[in-house]
Amino acid sequence: MPRKKQPVQRDLFADTAEAEPVAVPDIPASWKGVLHEEFTQPDWAELQDFVAKERAQYTVYPPEDEVYTAFQLTPFDDVRVFLLGQDPYPGPNQAHGLCFSVKPGVPLPGSLRTMYKELEDDLGIPPAKSGYLVNWAKQGMLMLNAVLTVRAGQPNSHKGKGWEEFTDAAIRAVGERDDPAVFVLWGAYAQKKIKLIDTDRHVIIQSAHPSPLSASNGFFGSRPFSKINAALKDHGHPPIDWDLNQ
Repeated sequence: MPRKKQPVQRDLFADTAEAEPVAVPDIPASWKGVLHEEFTQPDWAELQDFVAKERAQYTVYPPEDEVYTAFQLTPFDDVRVFLLGQDPYPGPNQAHGLCFSVKPGVPLPGSLRTMYKELEDDLGIPPAKSGYLVNWAKQGMLMLNAVLTVRAGQPNSHKGKGWEEFTDAAIRAVGERDDPAVFVLWGAYAQKKIKLIDTDRHVIIQSAHPSPLSASNGFFGSRPFSKINAALKDHGHPPIDWDLNQ
């Protein structure tokens, strides 16, 4: 259930009622509109303070200007597919604000290699050399981790610090839209979020996580890419062009 909203202290705002609260991220206006209340909460300010202190003492990924890449590339009104990840990659030059994606030239992580193998088995698309998934995001696929930052070399180090409340709000916002979306939930962690989604209106595609440790237990053979496109077609939307070799 969503946390109880707390009253906003007036000193967080300018004198005018229309003024923006402090620490609003650089995201499209459509996202600001549906997430505006999140930025007024005390725990949002506490989260921003925590991340700032982490960056002052440690290397934190992704870089500060790439934390909200998923929102920037896929505005709220454009979301047709919602792929939920858990935690940014903790290695150098990997995370850039899209779940499962890495920057050009970075070796493919195991989960991404698994995804590419399933994509080839599903739709016959050869694995791309690059793990840069920006083209998918630009086609209406919100690729959002539940936690948006991580300390270098320490997976889940920013778990439970407040990001989950913010990203849960994003899940609920898309789940409350009239326009149906396709939610892709890989693994037990993502599948716990199903309670935030109106499953009568939206399509849910779920399977094991593509991690090499679990892929053989239900991800391989799940054909998520063709299922996503079939669901989009059923709702009158164009399919995702999954081919990254172009």
